[in-house]
Amino acid sequence: MSPLLSGRGECVINASSSPPAVELHGITKRFPGVVANRDIDITVRKGTVHALVGENGAGKSTLMKILYGMQKPDEGTIKIDGAEAVFGSPADAIGRGIGMVHQHFMLADNFTVLENVVLGGEKLHGIGSAARRKIMEISDAYGLGIRPDALVEDLGVADRQRVEILKVLYRGARILILDEPTAVLVPQEVDALFDNLRELKAEGLTVIFISHKLGEVLSVADDITVIRRGTTVGTADPATTTTKQLAELMVGSELPSPETRESTVTDVPMLRVENLALGATDPDGATRDVLAGIDFTIRKGEVLGIAGVEGNGQTELIETLIGMRAPDRGLITLDGEDISHTPTRKRRESGIGYVPEDRHRHGLLLDAPLWENRILGHVTEKPNSRGGLLDIKAARADTERIVREYDVRTPGIDVTAASLSGGNQQKLIVGREMSHEPKLLIAAHPTRGVDVGAQAQIWDQIRAARREGLAVLLISADLDELIGLSDTLRVMYRGRLVADADPATITPEELGSAMTGAATGHLEAAPEDES
Repeated sequence: MSPLLSGRGECVINASSSPPAVELHGITKRFPGVVANRDIDITVRKGTVHALVGENGAGKSTLMKILYGMQKPDEGTIKIDGAEAVFGSPADAIGRGIGMVHQHFMLADNFTVLENVVLGGEKLHGIGSAARRKIMEISDAYGLGIRPDALVEDLGVADRQRVEILKVLYRGARILILDEPTAVLVPQEVDALFDNLRELKAEGLTVIFISHKLGEVLSVADDITVIRRGTTVGTADPATTTTKQLAELMVGSELPSPETRESTVTDVPMLRVENLALGATDPDGATRDVLAGIDFTIRKGEVLGIAGVEGNGQTELIETLIGMRAPDRGLITLDGEDISHTPTRKRRESGIGYVPEDRHRHGLLLDAPLWENRILGHVTEKPNSRGGLLDIKAARADTERIVREYDVRTPGIDVTAASLSGGNQQKLIVGREMSHEPKLLIAAHPTRGVDVGAQAQIWDQIRAARREGLAVLLISADLDELIGLSDTLRVMYRGRLVADADPATITPEELGSAMTGAATGHLEAAPEDES
């Protein structure tokens, strides 16, 4: 047995007079054609941060949905603070002090913090001064720095996440489940979140932390449980385990690196953007620039990375390039052709691949089978279409190929996209887009929510296509990925490209500082595009 393991499903714990916060014994959950969880055992010590790691489709999300009352186990028992619990709904779990912060935030942008927090919990402290006092007490006690009258749409990603944490604490949670909480945070924000988690732990709260970022797991967790193919394979001690060992335990391979060693950049422009601008009108009637004076060129064989805290115009830039928004002014050319006002379908047929930042809204039909999702965005292209008619047989066969080549964990191509884990949904989308040999790939967070094995595979696919001349616009919250894959790196802040960075010398910490508006020694003001 590996020295970093304490045995299958057994957690090494300190002697304590109090029972564990959570005990899961023999948890099994079956769905048609697949066993999501098989005889899982986990013990979570009270007042600790317990990390749950595993590859995509390993069963982590299903297990946490069971703990939060969203799913019922077919077999096994749950104990909370030593007492057996049966949950028929999330309300039952909340009643036992369990709260869950989902990877996709569930906040109303046009509501204040107070309104979001009390929504659905009006009976706890009312909706007025008592609720405001309680929110302030929780925010101050755990160092969240959130004020109740702030409008959520004015908050950054890190603050929105703190609002989600505040919501569950407001409802009395003593056990917090955090699903990929650092996926959209820059390094400084990750450090601040971990400080918050340590505050929670110091007050006796328990945190279950799901993540694919193994370095972060090792830095914040007290205990780590590893799940593979639906069952627990052991626990790791963060004090003595390396990221390499943890990666091998999870997926049987070393931690991948996004580093691109050879340059494949040519002199041939593929995408040119000139003086692109987009405005928006606020609810009070005021107008503001969402994008202003955007200029850049991406050449064949080049990956242009754009770094920026979410909410600084990256979404609007992508949607303008793909045709979901019409620019107020500016020029967009693809391979020498003006596509500034071309419909989205024509842009796709012209050779643009698109991995959206929100796979649920823009990448998938969740209630449709996988083979139908394979067709999305490419209905008129081979192999999906022949002679102007849909070729279902060919589309199904090609879906089978994508499932094999991209290791999409699924019992078959007729299951719905909603039945896949987030990481497997992402692999399906990337496989679909790369299958049409695009001239330009617009990739927004292409490896968000995928395990280290799938991450390496996606990076390899991008690098291989880049060698064949693919131009890539890469936007990512994973700064190691952004630095490692990019040939050229630019910083976006408040709707403008404000600085250039050298991927060969910039550090994630320096890049993170630049994304928040601070200057660093490895950045220079973005020049006028001369290409």
